[in-house]
Amino acid sequence: MSLDKHRMAALIAKDIPQGAYVNLGIGLPTLVADHLPADSGVVLHTENGMLNMGPAATGEQIDPDLMNAGKIPVTELPGSAYFHHADSFAMMRGGHLDVCVLGAFQVSVGGDLANWHTGEPDAIPAVGGAMDLAIGAKSVFVMMTLFAKDGSAKLVEKCSSPLTGVGCVDRVYTDHATFLITPDGVVVRETFGISFGELAERLPVPLVEAAPAR
Repeated sequence: MSLDKHRMAALIAKDIPQGAYVNLGIGLPTLVADHLPADSGVVLHTENGMLNMGPAATGEQIDPDLMNAGKIPVTELPGSAYFHHADSFAMMRGGHLDVCVLGAFQVSVGGDLANWHTGEPDAIPAVGGAMDLAIGAKSVFVMMTLFAKDGSAKLVEKCSSPLTGVGCVDRVYTDHATFLITPDGVVVRETFGISFGELAERLPVPLVEAAPAR
């Protein structure tokens, strides 16, 4: 069975190193905050100026002045800090984030990222801080559906949409499989509801099957 968005988020949360400083992009990646264990030590950063963000706020927890960059109400954890937008971007650009999790329209076999504009005439571009995160974070994880609504693959040989960053993506988490972008090619680490052979037939890129765990 393929993964829904919450199971994808839980998988990513499990893979984030203990104590890492992490930024979660707008959209699907924000769900990762809800799946981090309380003892993970992970410190979430928001580009609108907050460190140690907690899970999404619900009910009486909601504070209209406490939002993440995607305008979703969030909670704060002990030790939370607030700062100017410019300071937040300095953290992103200065290499102080261990991981960022971003959505994407396309990812290429070389790790190129396209996530700010589809290139369509009626599309509204929204680069936000994605380009700063893609280049500034030490590791870039992408969370996306593997296929677009028209059935086309979003993991491609070369991005047709305008690029956000070049050669920046390390891992791609999708509803059908998890991929590692390596110098030796795109490694399929795990599949969900689809075999490696079926995946290879549907994707327009060469794939490498991960060695079985010993």
